[in-house]
Amino acid sequence: MTNIDLEKSYSRAKEFCHLFTNSQSRVRLVLGTNEYARSIANAIDIDGFINDHSNDQAYLGKPIYKTENIPADALVVSSAVRIRPLSASKKLDELGIENLDYFLFRKFSGLEIIPVMMWDEFNYSYVENEEKFNWVRTILADNVSKIIYDRLINFRRTGCLEYMKQFTDCQQRQYFEKFFRLPDKDQTFIDAGGYDGYTSSEFIRWCPNYKSVHMFEPEKGNFKKARDNLKHFDNVYFHQLGLSNRTETLRFSACGPASSITESGECLINVDRLDNIVSEPVHFIKMDIEGAESSALEGSINTIINNHPVLAICVYHRGDDFWSIPEQLLSYRGDYSVFIRHYTEGVTETVMFFVPNH
Repeated sequence: MTNIDLEKSYSRAKEFCHLFTNSQSRVRLVLGTNEYARSIANAIDIDGFINDHSNDQAYLGKPIYKTENIPADALVVSSAVRIRPLSASKKLDELGIENLDYFLFRKFSGLEIIPVMMWDEFNYSYVENEEKFNWVRTILADNVSKIIYDRLINFRRTGCLEYMKQFTDCQQRQYFEKFFRLPDKDQTFIDAGGYDGYTSSEFIRWCPNYKSVHMFEPEKGNFKKARDNLKHFDNVYFHQLGLSNRTETLRFSACGPASSITESGECLINVDRLDNIVSEPVHFIKMDIEGAESSALEGSINTIINNHPVLAICVYHRGDDFWSIPEQLLSYRGDYSVFIRHYTEGVTETVMFFVPNH
């Protein structure tokens, strides 16, 4: 945790939280209108929200302000956690608005507000399995991975956004890195969690003489978008399925890119094993399936053992992903080099790569 003055950051955060939870004279606002903003509004009587991208006048019965209309003495909590929390804080700082990010606000406000995705689970896992987290660091294949890994863990452990200052929102290059390069022809790609088809189209751009693409997307609306976006490409096979370790029907919550399998889901989806669906040799597997990665890997074990593909697996959905995913995959085949990269300023889009040792 060198070069970060945690005591100074924490002192400032505590002072802000005291002001925000006790002030009777200053306007208290939340930047954003997402689930984290709603959680704050449910816990304390705020004065409104800030959203430059909404045409609505109110949210949860409170007014929505545009950035240019924020009162100069307002206190603002930013609810941006997933993609660009640094940019949100920077914008408020440039306007001279006193503000705090959601991470430290939850840590020090004393309010009963929701955790940041799987962070509580992560911190519990870290205490219980610190040696496994340390083991992962020893197997990372390059120094860049080790630096990224340390910063992500320190961020999660402390809630201090300062650890993320080296990162930017660079999702446009997610999954395709210079440290591995597939041949530019005769490659078969598995896009698990295909969403609107963007990653499949990037693979085709990256590997124009590909052999085939198998895109898996269980949600009906996303599946339709993907078919439309990829309809001009040959040898793209669309599977309206999720990947798992068995053949079954599950409940599913359709929330755009954050759709997930959950018992409270409003619709039903079918899932199956990759080993049951794709019989041709596979060269590259990408998985971003909202916490179902471990089950999907189990259902891909024969493909992995027999084909030895490159794998790009998202590891930000579950608290133990950082160690459980490499532990599982390396138990199938130990001859992989392991890398980690992160593609946002916030808590999402961390990818662990497994590159075959030839």
